[in-house]
Amino acid sequence: MKIALVGYGQMGHMIHSCAAAAGHEVVLTADPTAPDASFTFIPGDKDSLAFAVKDSGAQGIIEFSHPSAVMENIRCLLPLGIPLVVGTTGWSDQEDEVAELASRCCGTLMRSANFSVGVNMFYRIVEEAARLMNGYPEYDVATWEAHHVRKADSPSGTALEIARRIMNVSSTKTEQVVDAFHQKPQGHQLHVSSTRSGSVPGTHTVFFDSPADTIELTHRARSREGFASGAVQAIVRLKEALDSGRLTPGAIYGMADLF
Repeated sequence: MKIALVGYGQMGHMIHSCAAAAGHEVVLTADPTAPDASFTFIPGDKDSLAFAVKDSGAQGIIEFSHPSAVMENIRCLLPLGIPLVVGTTGWSDQEDEVAELASRCCGTLMRSANFSVGVNMFYRIVEEAARLMNGYPEYDVATWEAHHVRKADSPSGTALEIARRIMNVSSTKTEQVVDAFHQKPQGHQLHVSSTRSGSVPGTHTVFFDSPADTIELTHRARSREGFASGAVQAIVRLKEALDSGRLTPGAIYGMADLF
């Protein structure tokens, strides 16, 4: 498969390596500042980026840029009609706008806070655990995540997805709190706390705590390779699903639709 990468930082380089190792051809690496990108563009120059991607002959696009640039990139790339996988987080509050754009231009986007197969299994484990614990009010629940100092957003998109899944099955948790508490927490509040330090690839923990004991569920990434490999698998599966008619253009999809 011919793949265009938009965003050629550390993650983009790793995706490039994973794609090549799997036998795919990276036909374009686009980034505003990366010195080794095959195409550099001025941020906001949608026309030149769109032309470069289209001219490359790419059959799929993987976008891993920065939260400050992701919406501009989506608005540029989605109308091309080429399957688009977006790994940048920080735009969930604008998903309705993206869904409307996808429907209007018949573009297809697959997004996930984390493409790692292990993390997506962790989502399901946490959701089932939260469902089981929901019948035991003596157990409170909270989440914590840690990442490296270069990560631009906090809390991570993965942590927010974990929190969303807990709240989906909880009869008590109705509000996420991502900041520090300056007063006693209320029972309906789910604390999503974060740490940024050193070179941590990514750790996510869910605590179920009672006066008697604590249950902890943790996913700890050893490197970003699982994330990068999952993104490559996602673009391949997305194109296959569109070609076979299993998925239809003009919509946003998630990992559950492909894996």
